[in-house]
Amino acid sequence: MTTWKKNLYICWFGSFLTAAGMNLVIPFLPLYISQLGEHDHVEVWASLAFSSTFLTAAIFSPIWGKLADRYGRKTMLLRASLGMAIIMILIGFAPNVYFLVGARLAMGAVSGFIPAAIILVATQTPSDVSGRALGILSTGGVGGTLIGPVLGGLLADLIGLREVFWITGAILFVTFFLTLYIREDFNPVKKEKIKQAAIPMDNKAILKRLANVLITTFLLQSAILSIQPVLTLYVKDLAGNTSYLALLAGIVTAVSGFSNILSAPYLGKLSDKVGPQRVLQFSLLFVAIILGIHAFATSIWFLIILRFLLGFGLGGLLPAINTYLKKIVPESITGQAYGYNQTAQYIGSVVGPLWGGQVASAFGIPYVFIVSAVLLIINSALVTIFRRRGTVRSHEAA
Repeated sequence: MTTWKKNLYICWFGSFLTAAGMNLVIPFLPLYISQLGEHDHVEVWASLAFSSTFLTAAIFSPIWGKLADRYGRKTMLLRASLGMAIIMILIGFAPNVYFLVGARLAMGAVSGFIPAAIILVATQTPSDVSGRALGILSTGGVGGTLIGPVLGGLLADLIGLREVFWITGAILFVTFFLTLYIREDFNPVKKEKIKQAAIPMDNKAILKRLANVLITTFLLQSAILSIQPVLTLYVKDLAGNTSYLALLAGIVTAVSGFSNILSAPYLGKLSDKVGPQRVLQFSLLFVAIILGIHAFATSIWFLIILRFLLGFGLGGLLPAINTYLKKIVPESITGQAYGYNQTAQYIGSVVGPLWGGQVASAFGIPYVFIVSAVLLIINSALVTIFRRRGTVRSHEAA
């Protein structure tokens, strides 16, 4: 087996375990907060505990990306998995809610296994198969995200809340030990050269292309995540009186992930042939149309079908962006560029749910889907403009 394939499989499994482990604890955070003695403002504390990780991750992502360019991507994978494992176990010993929120802030600061895995696969994989490799890698994170909440809820009922944090820490330790087997062909870049290359302000073409990617990533993540706060409520409206609301909400949430896993490798392979921007452009349009139809769903089963179709388009979004990003920046600053892109993604993850909740409150839930669809159409138009203005290399624009 070639080295890049071995690295891809290890990164895939590590991303799966990381995503599963991080999502194990999400379903019962409010319950854990109550167990810690906070009963009056559980919703507020749960929101703080959830979003705090994204905020610090957005701040530290460019820092870790820059260090990855200097010390290697494998080093960042080891740092992230070990740091998250230790903090997750400490959360299991939390004496109060203040410790929990502080630990979640620290979690965001040390996290970054999946972004580092993306950088490593992008830099260690031959260019002619990088799209396919990044598409396959993305399915690991998606798969872990799907199974994590289900497994976490089951374990919480069987063994207790604190114990789930300890199990999650153990899973992250397994990720750490797996990462030791990665072989990275990395030549350290001297600090002086990194400073000379660091997001080159004197190279307007590279800077412009990077800015275009950051805008695309932010708009995409903001639009997709805007529906998170209201999706369960929408399921409730469509399902009516039912004793299986939680199950239906889980199906609606998870079903797009399954189709995402099916489509991502094929769309990644397609991006190697026709260019990642073309795949991104049409995936954005497809997702926009399906998301807009969500607003007119008349039954829960129609919504489930729409969510399943949505996943096929989602599989062509972030992998295409990551493939394109690899092609437009020098290898010496790849980590830094991916770090900034990850920050744009995290900011979109925070902003999207905020404005989605406000739109739903002011105008109704269907309007959230409509506004999100419009944003994605605008995003697709911007990608088309960026491509036609020659902000890519000539062989990609052809």
